[in-house]
Amino acid sequence: MSKNIVVITGSPRKNGNSFAMTDAFIQAAEAKGHTVTRFDAADRNLTGCRACETCFKTGKACSFDDDFNTIAPAILETDAVVFTMPVYWYSIPSQIKVVIDKLYSLVVGGKDYAGKECALIACCEEADMTVLDGVRVPMERTAALLKWTMVGEVLVPGVLNVGDIAKTDGIRRAAALADKI
Repeated sequence: MSKNIVVITGSPRKNGNSFAMTDAFIQAAEAKGHTVTRFDAADRNLTGCRACETCFKTGKACSFDDDFNTIAPAILETDAVVFTMPVYWYSIPSQIKVVIDKLYSLVVGGKDYAGKECALIACCEEADMTVLDGVRVPMERTAALLKWTMVGEVLVPGVLNVGDIAKTDGIRRAAALADKI
């Protein structure tokens, strides 16, 4: 069955390792007949959540007008959300963290957000897999809070320089993630 998938990226490096995995996932998902909408958070005008709790009260997801007001409706209408990112300083990059923080608006706004599938594609410089916990754990908890089903994670340590991902099975695993959605 064909599904709608929203992919949200968190890297500002267009030719980087997480983008290579993102592209592989998207190509595989589209080959399966899924429709993919991609949002590159680093290229968007996004501001942090101000906890004003006026979400959706002005007809938009966020009362402070930024590009989350384009992303939120896509998330509400999709079947699955895939987050892709590198680890920055042992955590989620700020470029995508803004989007994740603003998912709060779905809760405050009383929107029907439950029941979606969710996946994570992430990589990091260090070879230690526990470094990926800084993105894995928050994303798993986010999925649980939103009542989304985490269908898969592609976590690849030991990649820093552009092209390092090709020395791993990360691209293959990212493409295979499309089979789980």
